[in-house]
Parts: sequence; structure tokens; C-alpha cells
Amino acid sequence: MTIENNPLLTKSQLPYLLPQWEKIKPEHIIPAVEFAMNAQRDAWEEIATNFNPATIENTVEAIEKAGEQIESVMNVGFTLISSIGGEELEKVEAELGPKITEHFNTFQLDDRIYRRLTSLDLSEADPETAHYVSEMIAEFERGGIALPAEAKDRLRKLDAQLSEAEISFGQRVVQAMSDNELVIEDPELLAGLSEDKIKSFTGDDSKIRLPLENYTNQPLQTELNHHDVRAQLLETSMDRGFGSHSGSDTRELVLTIAKLRAERAEILGYPHHSQAVAQSGMAKESEAILQLLLSVAQPAVAAAEVEARKLANMAREAGQSEPFTAADWTFYQEKLRAGLGLDDAAMAPYFLLENVVERGIFFAANKLYGISFVERPELPGYLPTVRTWEVIDEDGEGIALFQADFYRRKGKHGGAWMHEVVAGSAFDGTKPVIMNNCNFNEPKNGDPCLLTWDNVITVFHEFGHALHGMLTKTKYRSTSGTHVPRDFVETPSQLNEMWAFNPEVLAQYAIHYQTGEPLPQNLVEALATSKTFGQAFDTTELLASALLDQAWHRLSPSEIPSDVASFEKEALGEYGVYSEFIPPRYRSTYFNHTFGGGYDAGYYSYIWAEVLAADIENWFKTTAAIDGDGGLNRDAGTRLRTELLSRGNSRPPMDSFRALLGRDPRAEAILERRGLA
Repeated sequence: MTIENNPLLTKSQLPYLLPQWEKIKPEHIIPAVEFAMNAQRDAWEEIATNFNPATIENTVEAIEKAGEQIESVMNVGFTLISSIGGEELEKVEAELGPKITEHFNTFQLDDRIYRRLTSLDLSEADPETAHYVSEMIAEFERGGIALPAEAKDRLRKLDAQLSEAEISFGQRVVQAMSDNELVIEDPELLAGLSEDKIKSFTGDDSKIRLPLENYTNQPLQTELNHHDVRAQLLETSMDRGFGSHSGSDTRELVLTIAKLRAERAEILGYPHHSQAVAQSGMAKESEAILQLLLSVAQPAVAAAEVEARKLANMAREAGQSEPFTAADWTFYQEKLRAGLGLDDAAMAPYFLLENVVERGIFFAANKLYGISFVERPELPGYLPTVRTWEVIDEDGEGIALFQADFYRRKGKHGGAWMHEVVAGSAFDGTKPVIMNNCNFNEPKNGDPCLLTWDNVITVFHEFGHALHGMLTKTKYRSTSGTHVPRDFVETPSQLNEMWAFNPEVLAQYAIHYQTGEPLPQNLVEALATSKTFGQAFDTTELLASALLDQAWHRLSPSEIPSDVASFEKEALGEYGVYSEFIPPRYRSTYFNHTFGGGYDAGYYSYIWAEVLAADIENWFKTTAAIDGDGGLNRDAGTRLRTELLSRGNSRPPMDSFRALLGRDPRAEAILERRGLA
């Protein structure tokens, strides 16, 4: 293979520069990334050695232009690594990780480029460019540009080690989901599961393997009638990474990563890694993060204690002879939820995946933003099950492509996420190509894909991220869409969840896939009531993980413990969120958000961003509502699109929030939204 015939380095002739997925193989990725890195380094050197005074054109725009090819190649490579996975792509990821880290450190620690940026005259610059430059300068300074040469070398080595360890952790987490599947040989033990579901879990060897989701409590616990099987399923979920399978043991990696991050923070002059991360987000101070988390935790834990007594009584009254445990919580909570008239099995026929997407999220987007979606089957994805839509604005102009990969497969990363394949940028002349991934069970033999209510919320959530990427209107690729501070990025996605509950939207997508009958009115009303149902549990398990993330990253190098399990228990106890009935949403050993990188010391972002989302949701339902429509109107949508969704990081996100609501956010909004005020 030569560089000339590498499809990753050939500009796609497809609409919107959509990659020619069918031509791209794992063996193309490393040569393409290395070629693009070399080209970018040459461009950086040219910028750094330019003898002319720094200008926007020869410095800022030159830096942006230098990143176009490498980002294109990496976006496609990441898509294949995360969405397809497997041993071959894991090897690619492991080899590239340290090289990419070292590559970007070359830029981040280059004094010559830093000096050019700081010498710029921004008096005539447009506001977006001025903000972009100030953000770049701050990133240089946070990244150690002022360090002596010896410290910079140490930083480079630490970052390379971190990259290797984080990639290894992420791969072991994926492996642990297979290693820890609960094997059941007697189908009688699976009372509560449908025959179709049991059949889908049965392998060629006739053994039944219950698959694991990436978080702690498993959805199947709500259906399994046998206490012991529920307990076994939760136990095997919580045991991931703790050594029962050597190939997916992550304990040493947890300790190594925590220590490397603590050492890195120390070199940069921060008291701990949490403060280094806070500095780069909206929060700025890790103490402010901690106080927000604790302020939400207190009412959540108090409500959970009341709920625990209620559920334990319920278990006894139902004749359960075994003591009430964590494995029973979601089972009996689901019974309570059914008492509201809600039952996932009964509701599933009304939540056909195609309807939720095309008649739900697309309908709401059209009502709010005037955009419509036209399927483009002639524009394929990397697998036949990937679907493609063109996004058309109300003036008839195509503004983006949206691709979706909804199904679970072996090797695919767990959970759900959005990412950009092509970023929208006026400077590059590109329009966005945005992808959503989920992990729903792929139906067999033409069967329908029916969702739980939690699945429905997931689809709306991830599409909120997609809207952030598709509606972007920024000059630079680096300020577009979701290229925002990490503690702001979840705001549009959490906000978009509200439309799943909106009666007008619900009436469009919640229809029986066989009869076409709408979801019965009593269930519609019950869903509205259920919005705050179970929030004591949900909030406590989320906060336990967020505080665990903070605990690991508020340590100095000398404070790193020797035992992961003991540290977890002590940290959760210290923060007042330890509960024998509610384990953290993620334990350290499979907490990929934080130890796989990306949300390290940043899992608090979900709570921080929800404060903003909750306040905006309240605005939709009150100030922006017209004739009781809950804010589902073009005026409100246009305002949100103009002031927030289209802005990316072209200005400080808090400025976008203030432009939308005319004031600062109210911290109590999150408690109101979760029914914990």
C-alpha cells in the first residue's frame, strides 16, 4: 500500500465529504495518521519560523489550516475504532495513542508559536477570532509552556505513559463486558424474561449468557424474578476489573493512571489534577465543583434513605425471604413504577426505534428549528445497518448529514455517544457530518427493535449533541459544535431530553408498531408524572461516581492508595454518598469516562451542565411557551439555535447562556428538575 492510494488521504467525492467507508480498512489508519502528523508538523515549523510579524492570516488561520487533514483522518479512525472495534483496531489504537499525544505536545510546548500568538494585535479581529486566540493562549499556559526544558521533557514522558495506560484501560473495560457475562444453564432461573429475550441470549452451545451494559446496575435486574439471579448479575457487573479475569483486570491501571495524573498536575503547579481540569472548563475552581456535587448529594441521599425503607418493606410484603439488597432496588422500584401505570414490557410496542427517531426526534427538531430529514440510502455507512439522513433547512438548503449506528456488537464501545465525522466550518468551507451511536440489541429475522423508556431518553439525549454539531455556524473548525468546555457540552443533550415527554411529540412517535394505536392516555399521563420518579436512586448513583472521580483526582502523588476497593469505600463514606443499596453508576475499575480519558476529573460535567439545561427547560415551559405548547415552537427554537446551539465555542458558553435567558443560571434549577427541591 502507498500513501497515494490510501483512501483516508484522498478527498472524498461524496456529498458533504462523507468518507467512502467501504474503501477504508484498519491497515490504512496508521500510515494515514503518520502522514498527516508529518504534514502538520511541517506546517507548524513554517508558522514558528516565519520572519514576518504575526497576523491572523499567517498565524491563527495557518494553525487552523494545518489541522484540517489530521482531524479528518482521526475522526474517521476514531469512528471505526469505537463503533466496530475488535482486535485489529485495538492494536491500531494502542500503537497510535502515544504517537498522537507526543505529536500534539510538540505544538503545545512550542515557545515560538506561543510568542507569535501573544504578539498578535487583536484590535481589528472579529470577536470569534479574538476569543479563539485567547483560548489558545490559555491552553498553552495551562499546558506548561512556561516550564523549563527538563520539566517539559518529563511532561512529554508522562503524557505518553498516560496515553498508553488509558487506551489499555479502555480496551480491558470492553473485554470485561464479555468476560463477566453471567452464564445461566437453567432457563427456569430466568423467570420474568420473555422467551424472545432468552432466545436472543442463547448461544450455539445452548448456554444462556446475560450481557452487561457498561454501567453498574443492569436493566435485566428489573425483570428477573429470582433474587439470587439478580444478585449474581449485579455481583458479576460490579466485579469487572477486580481480577476474576486476568485479561480484564484494571486495578493496577487505575492506580497508575491516578498517579501519573497527580504527577502531571504537580509539574504544572496545580495542587491536584482536579484543579488542572477545572481551570480549563466553566467551573475554574475544583472546590466549586465539589460544593455543587455535595449540595445536590445531600437531598438525594436523604430521599434515597426514605426510598430504601419503602422498597425493603415492599420486598417483605411480596414474600421475599432473602434480605433486601442492592440487587433488589431496581426490581422493586420498577414495581412501584408499574403502579403508576408504567411497565417497560407493556410500553415497548409503542416505542419502535424507527418511530422514536423519525417521528419523535426529527419531528421535534422540525417544530423547533425548521429543519427536516431526508434519508439518503445511497450514502452508506461502514456497516449496512448504519443509516444516513440529509438535514435540510427551512429554506431548502442542505446543512448537514446525520448518520446513526444503533446496534450493539462484540468489540464496539459500550454506552451511547455522538461524534463528528466532518466538522462544520466557514473557514474550511465544510458542512457537518454527525454520528450517533447506541448499543441496542439488534433484532433478528426482521423483528422490530422496541425500546424501553430509558432507551427513548438516550436517543433524545444523543440527538441533542447531534443538533449542537449540525446547527453550528462558526468560522473555525476548532470552535464549532461540541468543541466547547467539557462542563458545558452536556447542556444541549440534557435539554433535548425534555421533548421526549412533550405531549405533542409523544403523540407522534408513541404508537403501537402493529396496530398504529396511540399510547393510551393513562400512560401518557403516567410518563409525565414519572419524570421525577426514581430520582433519589438515579441522582445518588450518578453523584457517587462523580465524587469518586473527584476523589481519585484530588490526590497528590504520595497519596495514591494501594487498594482500589478500600479507597472507593472510604471516599464515598467521606463524601456522604456511600450506600449498601446504591453502588456508584460506575466503579473505578470500569469507569471508562474517567480512567479511559475524556472525562477525567470531569464526570461532574453532567451535573454542572444539567444546572444550565434545567434552567433553560424551565424557560421553555414558561416564558417561551405559546398557548400551552411547552415551548415547542419556532420562536423559542430559533432563539435557542441562534444564541446557543449555533455558537459552539465562538464566545464563552456562559455568554451564550446569558444571551438566551438574560441572566446567570440558578443552581437550584437542577433540584427542581429532579424533584429534589
